[in-house]
Amino acid sequence: MLTHLQIRNFALVQQIELELKPGMTVLTGETGAGKSILLDALGLTLGNRADTGLIRHGANRAEITIEFELSDRPEVWEWLEAHDLDDETACQIRRIISADGRSRGYINGRTAPLQLLRELGEMLVDIHGQHEHQSLLRRDMQRQLLDDYAGHGKLLTELAALHHNWRTRQDKLQQLQQANEDRDSRLGLLSYQVQELEALGLTTGELAELEQEHQRLANANRLLDECQQALDMLYENDELSASSLLGQASQRLESLQQVDSTLQTAVELLSSAVIQVEEAASELRHYLADIELNPERLGWVEERLATIYELARKHHVEAEQLAGLLPGLQQQLQQLEQADIHLIELQKAIDTAVDEYTVLAGKLTSSRRKAAKELGKAVTGNMQLLGMEGGRFEIRLVPQDSDGLSPLGRERIEFQVSTNPGQPLKLLSKVASGGELARISLAIQVITAQNASIPTLVFDEVDVGIGGSVAEIVGRQLRKLGNYCQVLCVTHQPQVAALAHHHLQVSKKTDNGQTHTLIQALDIEQRIHELARMVGGIEMTPQTLSHAREMIERGQET
Repeated sequence: MLTHLQIRNFALVQQIELELKPGMTVLTGETGAGKSILLDALGLTLGNRADTGLIRHGANRAEITIEFELSDRPEVWEWLEAHDLDDETACQIRRIISADGRSRGYINGRTAPLQLLRELGEMLVDIHGQHEHQSLLRRDMQRQLLDDYAGHGKLLTELAALHHNWRTRQDKLQQLQQANEDRDSRLGLLSYQVQELEALGLTTGELAELEQEHQRLANANRLLDECQQALDMLYENDELSASSLLGQASQRLESLQQVDSTLQTAVELLSSAVIQVEEAASELRHYLADIELNPERLGWVEERLATIYELARKHHVEAEQLAGLLPGLQQQLQQLEQADIHLIELQKAIDTAVDEYTVLAGKLTSSRRKAAKELGKAVTGNMQLLGMEGGRFEIRLVPQDSDGLSPLGRERIEFQVSTNPGQPLKLLSKVASGGELARISLAIQVITAQNASIPTLVFDEVDVGIGGSVAEIVGRQLRKLGNYCQVLCVTHQPQVAALAHHHLQVSKKTDNGQTHTLIQALDIEQRIHELARMVGGIEMTPQTLSHAREMIERGQET
């Protein structure tokens, strides 16, 4: 709810600071005192267009700040968090209008465009009697009011889930149908690519083996020649081979070992070296026995490697990745070959989703129709009490024109009203009289108040053109509404003012040739005098004061 309002240099206001409370609060004052200034300032912070003519004469800028307490408004917190504008437990909105024509908006101290101020304002305040922030004129709010009244929250959640299921499958169907348009050409290309790779038959690791084999075959002459020379140097040259020389050295040291035993380590190392040389020679003999000059094999390996690299280039992959490409292409080919089957299965799933949606949407329509009749009857009854005898209110369910499904059901909701006997029903948005529109809004709000999603309701002179018992009924309705949400009401009627929980008086004062608008909260005695003024005019008689006291006492018992 709205807890704090500060206005500086706005219209006739130099500075006003108000603490606002729950329940019903009325604003009263003599004609021309500036009762509309508070509502104008409130509308400005909620995103209304700025006008430099609203800046107080002689000031450089006007500034309005409002604060809300949001402890029971999780949906507003979610909105603030989604826009990175959350701040502890309160919400502050500030609007500044400069004399140079610039206008700036702030939410919790952070700059915010007017669109965000409007979005946030529509969740926090509803001003009735003017078309700004008049949520009841919006079809989405009319639909929400009816659904909240009927308790359709769970049903709408289930319907939205079915709609999402249908939408997801519908999108998938469109993708498959789009892919199916070039299916034949794509199918031919994939078939050729798969056949080509299957014919190649490349296995994991084969490329590395082929490259190694190619190296060996291409260098076979060099390998044979140099390995044979190494074998000669190691073993097969009887006089100068490493094996022969190591053997001679070993024999000499073995004979000397008898003279000096410390040579034993050297003798052992030489013996080991002789053995290793013999083993190396044996390995070279086996290698030379296996290696061969094979031009045919070399040609085959080179041709296969060329094929592998050519296919890798065609598929725009590295040669090492070619072996892993085939399974993915085979899967794509299979999907294309079975596309017709997938389309049929998907269409069946979509038909099932539509059937499930239709059943649930039909249930919602039936419930809406019943709730619309009940709510229309209740609002019509309230209209009779609010000075619109013979008026009618109906809620019409209009089927959606589109063939597609909607997450909110298969119809739009229209509020229709006739304010006078014999007059045809018209859309609520076409009602011309602001006073009548405000009272119709009041009639609706009183009934739906327990399900209200907006915490602060403002009624601007809903008692225009009424008086007596009707005005008292309006006051009782507003007071009843104040039990569920915060109500601010500008009124000229003492019968309405007497029923308020709180009373603010708007007045004008002139100092040194400057006129100021003031707003003050009234205590019980001040309320009695203000009510007496509203009842009897300037002259305060004991009778008018007594009558005013009685009206307030009776109103507080309501």
